[in-house]
Amino acid sequence: MSGTRVLVAGASIAGPALAHWMHRRGAEVTVVERAAALRPGGQAVDARGATKEVIRRMGLDPAIRAACTRTIGAHTVDAAGNVLETFRVDDDGGDGFIAEIEILRGDLSQVLYEDTRDDVEYRFGDRIAEITQDADGVDVVFDSGDRRRFELVIGADGLHSALRAMVFGPHEQFVRHLGHALGFFSVPNEFGLDKWLIEYQESGRSAGLRPIQDATRAMAMFSFPAAATDVDYRDIEAQKRLLRARMAGMGWSTPRILAHLDDAPDFYLDQVAQVVLDRWSRGRVGLLGDAAFSSSPMSGQGTGLALVGAYVLAGELAAAEWNPEIGFARYEALMRPFAEANQEIAQLNARSRDSTEPQPDFTAAWFAELVERAINGVDLPDYAGLPDSRISATSVES
Repeated sequence: MSGTRVLVAGASIAGPALAHWMHRRGAEVTVVERAAALRPGGQAVDARGATKEVIRRMGLDPAIRAACTRTIGAHTVDAAGNVLETFRVDDDGGDGFIAEIEILRGDLSQVLYEDTRDDVEYRFGDRIAEITQDADGVDVVFDSGDRRRFELVIGADGLHSALRAMVFGPHEQFVRHLGHALGFFSVPNEFGLDKWLIEYQESGRSAGLRPIQDATRAMAMFSFPAAATDVDYRDIEAQKRLLRARMAGMGWSTPRILAHLDDAPDFYLDQVAQVVLDRWSRGRVGLLGDAAFSSSPMSGQGTGLALVGAYVLAGELAAAEWNPEIGFARYEALMRPFAEANQEIAQLNARSRDSTEPQPDFTAAWFAELVERAINGVDLPDYAGLPDSRISATSVES
């Protein structure tokens, strides 16, 4: 075991996933999370293609499947609720519009946290206040006042990554807004929802409901055109006012859904945006997930990129004997084409919602090829020769 000390910023999806693999490769991992606790609910996230293989290698396939939404398909409807189009979970081998593995972001975060909590130090309600690095390590001052030194620091703290801003530069340099905002919150299931997602679209906006494990409730979903300056991700009340204003006059069940907005325990709204950087590392500091290569929810693959990226990043750093220059370069070489394919998918989906733009031909062969690259377009090394604490522990027990 290397004992390499690694600090990970962010405890949503990418952070705990990286902690899982870093610990298995022999690192001593600390995860710092600004929030006081894990954030519940959120949008449903999917696992397709290569991501399912990473989940299997993590040993978490049973736990994740047990926490899935159990959605069996989706209907697009008109204002009267008449079905216009249907998608089923077994379309495209389970990798279609409704994925075989679909789980609420908060539920996946909980599974990953439970998997790592006994092996990893978690610091909730704290954040990195200062960071300086030299050739041998990184000195970190936490907001709590603690001072620690690590060999590596990884930013897995999302689209609005504070670590990225501290080390790489201001958000405006890297965030590319796609002209939309998405909102989510849970509501009482007074709509007769039963295992089918329902979505209604009108004038570039959409409103929808999806089933969750608790059948007495449902997850409301909204999408609407918005400029980057419209959305202040820190001001919840302003976000609620914006959502009400932009969904005013929307048909179908939209007013009934919005009536529950003020009672929602898990409201979330943010811009649809991507992150584009020339490099995902600087010295001994690297980036992962949305902090490095956000594809936006319009790709349907943000979680997949985070999980696959965590596997590759930990593997390449360990294979390089924790040399950041070599490990980060190999990680980026493997992941960048995969990330860029997913970003292209998202850009096309965002464009398809804008009636003033030329519409993509989603039936063309080139699009099918792009989808394949976005789902399976990454070679997953087996890292068979690297330390693996779980395999070692199993060998000892047997």
